[in-house]
Amino acid sequence: MNIGALTAFFMRRTIINGGLLILWAALCAFASDSIYRIQGKWLPLPRETFHVIMCSLLGLFKIAFLVLNIVPYAALLIVG
Repeated sequence: MNIGALTAFFMRRTIINGGLLILWAALCAFASDSIYRIQGKWLPLPRETFHVIMCSLLGLFKIAFLVLNIVPYAALLIVG
């Protein structure tokens, strides 16, 4: 696999995962009560615990997005 193909792969991957990150953050910001009601049917948790879990998972996804998408894509852009 050449550098151009890898760069294109990581670019598409970054766009898709960035969109998921933005969607998730927007849902947490604007529809957190609806998400809590839907998830509360399957897993009853106090609202505060649910928000802590959601924020923690969002932060973990953000770090994984940076490390697994942005950094390799930037490195390939520099090398290419």
